[in-house]
Amino acid sequence: MPMMTAEQFEESLRALNLEVYMFGERVANVVDDPIIRPSMNAVAKTYELAHIPEYADLMTARSHLTGKRINRFTHIHQSIDDLVKKSKMGRMLGRETGCCFQRCVGMDALNALSIITYNIDRKYDTAYNRRFKKYLGFVQENDLTCDGAMTDPKGDRSLPPHQQPDPDHYLHVVEEKDDGIVVRGAKAHQTGAVNSHEVIVMPTIAMQAADKNYAVSFALPSDARGIVYIMGRQSCDTRKMEGGDLDQGNVRYGGHEALVVFDDVFVPWERVFMYGEHDFAGPLVEMFAAYHRQSYACKVGVGDVLIGAAQLAAENNGVANASHIKDKLIEMNHLNETLYCGCIACATEGQKKLSGTYAVNTLLANVHKQNVTRFPYEIARLAQDIAGGLMVTLPAEKDLKAGATRKWVEKYFQARPGIRTEDRMRILRLIENLTLGTAAVGYLTESMHGAGSPQAQRIMIGRKVNMAQKKEAAKRLCGIVDETS
Repeated sequence: MPMMTAEQFEESLRALNLEVYMFGERVANVVDDPIIRPSMNAVAKTYELAHIPEYADLMTARSHLTGKRINRFTHIHQSIDDLVKKSKMGRMLGRETGCCFQRCVGMDALNALSIITYNIDRKYDTAYNRRFKKYLGFVQENDLTCDGAMTDPKGDRSLPPHQQPDPDHYLHVVEEKDDGIVVRGAKAHQTGAVNSHEVIVMPTIAMQAADKNYAVSFALPSDARGIVYIMGRQSCDTRKMEGGDLDQGNVRYGGHEALVVFDDVFVPWERVFMYGEHDFAGPLVEMFAAYHRQSYACKVGVGDVLIGAAQLAAENNGVANASHIKDKLIEMNHLNETLYCGCIACATEGQKKLSGTYAVNTLLANVHKQNVTRFPYEIARLAQDIAGGLMVTLPAEKDLKAGATRKWVEKYFQARPGIRTEDRMRILRLIENLTLGTAAVGYLTESMHGAGSPQAQRIMIGRKVNMAQKKEAAKRLCGIVDETS
């Protein structure tokens, strides 16, 4: 079939039979639920733009399996150009939606598995890569959205998986059958889970031989029997249920996270991509993490929105020409473009792996993500500084529109002449949304902990930096002679 349209994507979600819970009750209609719907709109944008000619170069690619034109989110990187376009696509979509558009994790999982399944096969003469390619063809042909599920609840983090008091705190195989395996456990913080057609499971840490039943990777339809979704809360999430749109900040788009429970779920062998090869759990985690740390180009796009909103807030207040406001906006742009430098750098320094897939430079990807854990917070602080306290003390949209209060809200929150009070309020609500509200999940906390917390990147930087080369350069330049060389 050709690439799906946004409308076809929405209809495909309606055809799923997901078991989803929120606020203690099962959600009967996931697509139209007012809290979940904005996140579906954000994913739909990735389908919509793929059909617009001016975005086609970023949003689509040629499948290396079939030669057909496919959505880039289902593509396996075949060149440095592909890696660069991935970053540019991420920034563009972040700017278009102002939030997480939820397909990066699945794309990064597919690319990591294309490399690691090949490497497992070379060592153990298994058939994982053949299975994976067949599955990839299915994903590409049907233009599916995949949820990459890596993060386990972890329980007592001082203990490895096989020593956990509750063995289900890491997802694991509980039974092996002639036609497949049965798994039990959960994956936490799953962004866009209920907007996905498929769930791709990966281990979450490096493992030892005693953890072999936890060293498992597979893919399942998102509505497979035994998979249960429990929606996470977001700050200000119930504003979407109040009617109107001003107080939401972002009037159309949003994100969501969920706990995904696997309650003795059957996985057929043809969808198993790792089982027991504990020595490849760590490499899979590292490969996926490098790809996903590059994916934080999306935060640059969201930063574009926040910087634009801060500029408008300053203009609305009549202070855009103040020197300190200009300087703060310059700093915001400096930080945002520095983030963009990082994701482009790790792409251009990427290399071709044995499987033929191109991977980003791991060191630079981790440096980029380390900056992402810091810079959005400073950009957000400066935006709040420029916006002023009214961002968090504004009356509600209903007060703006109610007969008894409208004239007072209109009168006392009017700023520069010619700017409607409502428009001023909308910009302030957008800044609140990005820095404190529902979008702050993706722009701030996800920047901190997504794709691994800050210490994870620092560990990888320590591993990947060539310290011997740096020492040799220093000794050479100051005349130290190594007698053993």
